[in-house]
Amino acid sequence: MALVRCLVFGIKFSLNPKNLVFVGPNTRLRSKSLIHFGNGITLGESVVIDGLSKEGVWIGNNVSIGPYTIIEATGVISNIGKGCSIGNNSGIGAFSFIGAAGGVRIGSDVIMGQRVSFHSENHNFDRLDMPIREQGISRQGISVDDNCWIGANVVFLDGAHVGSGSVVAAGAVVRGVFPSNSVIAGVPAKLIRMRDGTVEKLL
Repeated sequence: MALVRCLVFGIKFSLNPKNLVFVGPNTRLRSKSLIHFGNGITLGESVVIDGLSKEGVWIGNNVSIGPYTIIEATGVISNIGKGCSIGNNSGIGAFSFIGAAGGVRIGSDVIMGQRVSFHSENHNFDRLDMPIREQGISRQGISVDDNCWIGANVVFLDGAHVGSGSVVAAGAVVRGVFPSNSVIAGVPAKLIRMRDGTVEKLL
């Protein structure tokens, strides 16, 4: 049935198992011409991917996207978003959300738990004489570099950049820039230590 759904969605596939794209039931793809798949992709049940954006949605080889995950590249049709890319051999847990209006880049070999969310735009709110919804938005984008481990229920806010080889503890709320090989935890997230055990680099 997964192969039948590939045909329905117009996804190209090969009979070589390494090149297959497995599509779970109730999966929905919107703006399909802007969604680009590598080989060996698994889309879990009820995944939604909306590719409408300036750069589209790019999913590398051997990527797994857990059930009920949503990738939304544009939040408001009047202000087209940037888009999203996911590198090779990365996995996203079930019930996750990627809001990629400001751009979300996830590297290769990144593993994530369930209910991880990315919010790559922010509402301006400085003025008191008008509603917040009318004050516009800012977009910096979010980057997670290669070989990171992201725990369950982590929230990435606009402007977050996590360096390669880092570990983000479950439930962290991440904003700002963190160096490679960081161990990050807390609300808001802070650099707890480096993966080699040193603390000197925190100073």
